[in-house]
Amino acid sequence: MRKINNIEEAKIEIAKLHNLDCKEDDVFYQAMEEVLLSIFPLFESDEMYNNSEKNGIIKRLITPDRIIKFKVTWLDDNNIVQVNTGYRVQFNNALGPYKGGLRFHPTVNEGILKFLGFEQILKNALTGLPLGGAKGGSDFDPKGKSDFEVMKFCSAFMKELHKYIGPRIDVPAGDIGVGGREIAYMFGTYKKITSSFEGVLTGKPYFFGGSLMRPEATGYGVVYFTQKMLELEGKESLKGKICTVSGAGNVALHAIEKLYQLEAIPVTCTDSKGMIYDARGVDLPLLKELKLKRRVSLEEYIIAHPEAEYIPVEKYPENGHAVWDIPSYGAFPCATQNELTIVDANNLIKNGTVSITEGANMPSTTEAMHKIASTDICFAPAKAANAGGVAVSGFEMSQNASMQKWTFEEVDLKLKATMEDICLNVSNTAKEYGVEGNYVDGANIAGFKRVADAMIAEGI
Repeated sequence: MRKINNIEEAKIEIAKLHNLDCKEDDVFYQAMEEVLLSIFPLFESDEMYNNSEKNGIIKRLITPDRIIKFKVTWLDDNNIVQVNTGYRVQFNNALGPYKGGLRFHPTVNEGILKFLGFEQILKNALTGLPLGGAKGGSDFDPKGKSDFEVMKFCSAFMKELHKYIGPRIDVPAGDIGVGGREIAYMFGTYKKITSSFEGVLTGKPYFFGGSLMRPEATGYGVVYFTQKMLELEGKESLKGKICTVSGAGNVALHAIEKLYQLEAIPVTCTDSKGMIYDARGVDLPLLKELKLKRRVSLEEYIIAHPEAEYIPVEKYPENGHAVWDIPSYGAFPCATQNELTIVDANNLIKNGTVSITEGANMPSTTEAMHKIASTDICFAPAKAANAGGVAVSGFEMSQNASMQKWTFEEVDLKLKATMEDICLNVSNTAKEYGVEGNYVDGANIAGFKRVADAMIAEGI
């Protein structure tokens, strides 16, 4: 990659950097393009980051250190052999051991994990903690499986994965489809294989050395970041404001919980089959019962609350989602990548939304992000706003290393301070590089610069 002199040249060079040989690489290309175009102000200011003949930072950064792919064979409850594919993309460890979640979902493939791992590098850098970036998982679907089947799959998965991880090498955590149950099963298998009780996974149950508040961390952090962003941008706080949230997993439920704690009014949540809209504020205890305990569709919400509205996906607007057509002060996409489309962006703008905070990884399409960027909406990108989960995972690693336990309140205070520091750093970086108020560019520049400096310092 030669020296880049303008944005158009940057686009041409980005196209050359990554040869898309299959459809599943599209999300990785999307994430890479967003980052590399938004750090152009850094290229202009310092040739050290720009010119490949000097340090080759960009080519080195977008190429994973290694991609590990393996077969996972296990027996279901009918004693029938099942085969899945497992992955670990160890992307970059310039700042510390590889760190990033494991995702169990039928859509998991190499391209998605490269996208998630690439995002993880910069997200982890923004926390200020000594953590590299990685991601992994399998196309195994925990939905509809018995606890025993999940246990057998997790054990089989860890029998392969354990060869490549360690507390100073690679420390996986949870992600979609991987919660405390799955982490515990994998940790148990790791311990049996290695005879070592060490912090090789985060998100562990408390009695295995897990940190208090890890399940809440990402959702809480999303709201803490939003509060600070609104303060820095001179907007009103979330108190008393209507908020819309998508998703019904760990991030969404705990974002809703923290919104209530800050006296906001979250009125929506969604799953793969539809959306609940409850104008009085969604019933959080019921949502937790449906999604965390019974693991059933949100459609059952209206059995307890017939006055609420359930909108199935079949009735969503074309190329859009019903949740983003509800007028709100703050919008929190917390479901999955590319869930917020240009149709949704137009609806949010039309309804006067003041802030949009990404709780999921890259939930906004490129078109939607460009449209939102042309307005005065406060937009918090995922790699900064949802860094709370990895921050508390870092805290868990610290507790494991020192054989200490921190209280829930201690962890919460550290999380709040971390998210506010990230927000302030992103805001100040954007201002320093001439893109004041642009939290996407600020986050990408701040994260990239920290990783690039470490890569330059360690040499080739």
